[in-house]
Amino acid sequence: MAWNKQIRILLRGQAQESFLKLKERKDKEAQILVKSIHRIMEILKKNPQFGDPIRKELIPEAFIKAGIKNLYRVELSNFWRMLYTLDGNKIEIFLFILSIVDHPAYDKLFGYRGR
Repeated sequence: MAWNKQIRILLRGQAQESFLKLKERKDKEAQILVKSIHRIMEILKKNPQFGDPIRKELIPEAFIKAGIKNLYRVELSNFWRMLYTLDGNKIEIFLFILSIVDHPAYDKLFGYRGR
């Protein structure tokens, strides 16, 4: 799908902190995750709706309180997840990456219980 608007990707809050911590680490897992994030960001520049949409009733309360009305999930390497939202105007689309978390933190955020 061709998008007629410029797409800006911005890291916010927890996502920015996680990304910077991963970039500082020198272990193989962190390097793989950073590459995975960069790869997904390139995909999102071409198709901002690439991720799986989260149903509105499943959006965590913390995001709702922050005014988030739409939420998408993208799977990263090593079972990590990236959550983002879309906003925009007539000229451009803003894609805010809100969270970059490992699977246990993702489960906790959404209130899922382990088996």
